[in-house]
Amino acid sequence: MLGPAVLVATALIALIAALAYGGGASAQALEDPGAVVRWGLPTATLLVNIAASGMIGALVLACWALSPAEPEYDRALDISAACAAVFTVASAATGFLTFLSVTNSTVSFDDRFGATLSQFLTQIPLGQAWLATTLIGALVTVLAFAVRNQTAAIFVTLVAVASLVPMAQQGHAAGTAGHNAAIVALGIHLVFAAAWLGGLLTIILLKRQLPIARLAAVLGRYSTVAIIAFVCVAASGYVSAALRVGTWGNLLSPYGVLVIGKIAALLALGLFGLVQRRYAIGRIETASLKAPGAAGANARGWFWGLVVAELAFMGIASGLAAALAKTATPIAETIATTRTPAEFLTGEPLPPPLTGIRYFTAWDFDLLWVLLCAFAIFFYIAAVLRMRRRGDRWPILRTVSWVSGIVVLFWVTNGSVYLYGQYLFSAHMLGHMLLTMAVPVLLVPGAPITLALRSIRPRKDGSRGGREWIMLAVHSRFAGIIANPIVAAVLFAASLWVFYFTPIFSWATTDHLGHEWMEFHFLFTGYLFVQSIIGIDPVPYRLPYPFRLLLLLLTMAFHAFFGLAIMTGTGLLLADWYGAMGWGTDALADQQLGGGIAWSVGEIPTVALAIAVAMQWSRADERETKRRDRNADRTGEAELEAYNARLAAMADRSS
Repeated sequence: MLGPAVLVATALIALIAALAYGGGASAQALEDPGAVVRWGLPTATLLVNIAASGMIGALVLACWALSPAEPEYDRALDISAACAAVFTVASAATGFLTFLSVTNSTVSFDDRFGATLSQFLTQIPLGQAWLATTLIGALVTVLAFAVRNQTAAIFVTLVAVASLVPMAQQGHAAGTAGHNAAIVALGIHLVFAAAWLGGLLTIILLKRQLPIARLAAVLGRYSTVAIIAFVCVAASGYVSAALRVGTWGNLLSPYGVLVIGKIAALLALGLFGLVQRRYAIGRIETASLKAPGAAGANARGWFWGLVVAELAFMGIASGLAAALAKTATPIAETIATTRTPAEFLTGEPLPPPLTGIRYFTAWDFDLLWVLLCAFAIFFYIAAVLRMRRRGDRWPILRTVSWVSGIVVLFWVTNGSVYLYGQYLFSAHMLGHMLLTMAVPVLLVPGAPITLALRSIRPRKDGSRGGREWIMLAVHSRFAGIIANPIVAAVLFAASLWVFYFTPIFSWATTDHLGHEWMEFHFLFTGYLFVQSIIGIDPVPYRLPYPFRLLLLLLTMAFHAFFGLAIMTGTGLLLADWYGAMGWGTDALADQQLGGGIAWSVGEIPTVALAIAVAMQWSRADERETKRRDRNADRTGEAELEAYNARLAAMADRSS
C-alpha cells in the first residue's frame, strides 16, 4: 500500500501548499463560510478526483489489459468498486460543502436548512451536478461489484466516465467567453487524467496478482493508454490554461505560477512514461525470460520504485489541480451586464458576416474533434506502415480516401461551418449535409475495420485488445441489426425528420453536449448508410447490386423531399434562437436557403455513390466471368457439356 499512501500524501501536501500560496482557502471579506468549508471543499474535491481515477482506471485496465482467466481481473473490478464507493461519499461531501460555500449557511437540523439544501440539490444547476455525480457513483459501485462479464464491463466503464460529465459542465461559468471550449477541455482532462493515474494506481494494487511475465504484458498495454492520455491531458491542459491565464504576463500571477508547477509535474510524468516504455518494460521482459530468480526480483524492485516515484508526481499534479479550481484566475469569469442577443444566447459576440473567403479562414476549434481527427490519421497511417513492414500491401487510394475524409471532417467540426452554424441555419445545414453524406463517402472506401483487423496483433491470453473488441462489435447482434441496409437507410432518412421536428434540435443547438451528440449521430448514421451501399469492411449482410441502387434512389428521394419541405416552409424553426441572433437578415430566408442546401448538396454524393455501385457491380461481373472461365479451363467445359446433355435429354423426352 506504499504507492497509494505516497499518492495521497503528496497530493495533500501539494494542495495545502498551493492553497496557501494562491489564496484559494483565504478568508473572504464578506460572507465567509468558515475555515472548515474553505479547506474542506478543495480537500473533498481532491478525494473525488483520486477516487474517480481509481474507479475509471481499474475498469479501463480490466477491459483493455487484463485477462478474465487470471485473478488480476476480478481484483481490478474490486478495486474499481471500492474506489467508486469512496467517489460516491466524497462527491456527496463535496456537494454538501459546495452548498455551504455558495449559500454561506450554517449547519443546523431545522426544516429551513433542509428545505434550502433540497432546493440547492434539485433546482440549482451546481447542486444538480453534484447530486447526479453522487448517484452515478453509487450506481457504478453496485455495478462494479455485480458485473464480471468483460463485455458488460465496457458499459460499466462508460457509466463511470459519465459520472465526470456533470463536473465538466460546471467547470466554467455559462455565458462567459470560451464556455464551450472550457467544458470540452475540462471533460477531456478529467477522463484521460483518470485513466492515466488510475491505471498506474491499479497496477501497483495488483502487485501480488501480477507475476513478472504478466506484469510485462499488462504494463505494455497500459503504456499505450498512458501515451494517449498524456497527449490528451497536455492538449486539454493547454486550452484550459489559455482560457484562464490569457497572456504570458499573467503567468507570474499566483494562478499562473501554479499552472507552471502543474506543467512541470506533467513534463516529469512524460519523462517517467518515456523511461517506462523504452527501458523498464524491456528490462522486465528480459528478467521474466532469462532471470526468474534474484535478478528478476531486482528488476521488479527497480520497477516498483519507479512507479512509486511516478505516483508521487501524479499526486503533486492532482493537488495542484484541486487548488487551481479554488484559486482566482487572472481573467475573471464575469458575465457582462449589457450583451447583444447573440452574446446572451451563445456567450460569444457575432462573428463577421460570412463571405466566400471566410469559409476557409474562419476557425473555432473544438478540442474533442481536433484530437479525434489527429488520432484517426495517426493510427490509420501507423497501421498501414505496420503492414508494409510485414510485407503486406494496402492500396494507396484507400489511404488517400481516408485522410481526405478526416481532413474534411476536421474542417466541418472546427472551421467556418462549425463557427457560423451556431448563428445561421444555412451554415448549420451545410455542416449536417457534409457530415452525413460527403465525409462518409470519403471515409468508407478507406476500409478502417479491415485495416485494423489485418494490422493489429491478436491476443492469446484471454484479454481483449483492439482486434478482439472490433471483432466482437462487428459480429454482435446489435451490429447485425443497425448494419442491415434497410435499417441503415431508415436511420439515415428518419433522423432528419425526428431531429429537426422534435425538441432534440433545440437541445443540440443550445447545449454543447447536445451539439457534440448531434455531430456524432450525423456522422454515424451517414457512415452506416454509405457502408451498406459501397462498403468494403465486413458486414453481416449486403444487398445485391440492383437493390443497392434502388435503395439509394429511394433514400435520396426521401432526403430531397425533406429539403423541399424546409425550403418551402413558412414556419421558423427555433425562432427564439436563429430568429433572435441580430444579424439584420431574414432568418426565414436563411432557413429556406438551408433547405435548398439540404436538397442540392445531397446530389453530388448521390451521383458519386451511384457511380461507385455501378463500378463495383461491373467488377463483380468481371470477376465472376473470369472465375467461370478458369473453371471451364480446369474442367474442359464439363459444366457446359452437362448442361447441354440435360437439354438434349429433355428434348428427347418431350418428342
